[in-house]
Amino acid sequence: MATVLLVRHGRTTANASGILAGRTPGVALDEVGRDQAARTGERLAAVPLVAVVTSPLERCRETTQLVLDRQPVAPPVAVDDALTECDYGTWQGRTLADLATEDLWPRVQTHPSAVVFPGGESMTGMQARAVEAVRRRDAAIEAEHGPGAVWAAVSHGDIIKAALADALGMHLDLFQRIDVGPASVSIVRYGAARPTVHALNSDAGDLSWLARGAGGTGSDDAPVGGGAGHGAPRP
Repeated sequence: MATVLLVRHGRTTANASGILAGRTPGVALDEVGRDQAARTGERLAAVPLVAVVTSPLERCRETTQLVLDRQPVAPPVAVDDALTECDYGTWQGRTLADLATEDLWPRVQTHPSAVVFPGGESMTGMQARAVEAVRRRDAAIEAEHGPGAVWAAVSHGDIIKAALADALGMHLDLFQRIDVGPASVSIVRYGAARPTVHALNSDAGDLSWLARGAGGTGSDDAPVGGGAGHGAPRP
């Protein structure tokens, strides 16, 4: 099976100011965010990516470029609108402190499957488009490059949380239990039997094991007892 790295963009000027940027144009990485994305690029330098797919928004494109800058051979890049940020409607551009006073805020925290942002999209719709995009791209990349292929999807916090909730078999109402930090890397494989989540919200550590295609071929069964780690024999 192929491997997808779900990469959140680095910190932005809006993140640092506590503003819900949404799809506002021109929101860029700040200095911290550029450093974060560069470090992620360094972590991924040992992993030969076969493709990178990015949200169209500037902060994801910037993060993508900082990852590509550190790839020995730059892979092809595609832009996928289905990976763009949630449409927060009239919430876009407001401070989180202000939004926390809205009647809808508690529902966003505890019952997001029932949330439709005023003038925007539903959170179930957001999850559906994000999951479909990631799974569709993953299947196409595996068909083209084989089961050991590793690719990256550069997107946004809620989009990645929604995709991870799906991979973990969690209801959307539980997705706020997942944290996805700026420039973090989460690792998912979509096997025939089930998806497996190999890392969640990681911002440090060696990822060179991905270059060996560890677990990317062979059995889709989970090792009973937890197994011996990356590169160990599988049944």
